[in-house]
Amino acid sequence: MDIEKTLSVQKREDCGKGPSGRLRSQELIPGVFYTAKGENITVQAPTLPLEKLYAEVGHTTVFNLEIDENGQKSTHPVLIWQVQRHPYKKCFTHIDFYGVDLNKEVKVDVPLEFVGVSRGVKLGGVLETYRESVRLSSKPLDMPKKITIDVSDMDINDTINMADLQLPANVTAVYDQNFAVVSVLAKAKDDGEEGGEEGAAAAAE
Repeated sequence: MDIEKTLSVQKREDCGKGPSGRLRSQELIPGVFYTAKGENITVQAPTLPLEKLYAEVGHTTVFNLEIDENGQKSTHPVLIWQVQRHPYKKCFTHIDFYGVDLNKEVKVDVPLEFVGVSRGVKLGGVLETYRESVRLSSKPLDMPKKITIDVSDMDINDTINMADLQLPANVTAVYDQNFAVVSVLAKAKDDGEEGGEEGAAAAAE
């Protein structure tokens, strides 16, 4: 599997609140590239290409980070590790890139997608999801973008646990306990209706 996408950034020299604010006014997002060897390199990324890339790769897909340092370019396989956003504008304010060794496993929180309508829900049950993501371990290029769980065959009182997940080849789940991911529960009786019936019975007595 080849790395398909590349983001071009520039190395930056000035750090701190003031320089970072000036970058954002120029449609540039300050960030840090943490290399696989433990080095920290400060960079600046163009806003629109960064937002477009993030929408496509999220935190799970490896891409190439091309760093321009005074005309000298170097390319590194990375994951987006952490993003910070403006509290109400929702635009990026800072980003961290995490350098990976393509031959060594990484641990990543991968989103879950639930599809289908379960038999139990059709019979009046309630689908209860307990997790939005699961932590998986694999080599960077084997990491799935998401894990899809088809709940169609779930009946009332059925549960899918971590150990039940169907994962791609060369991918393992990371967990200490075999916790529940999704269940179909019997719908609780409406307390208001019960109260009404009891009140009617009391009145009849």
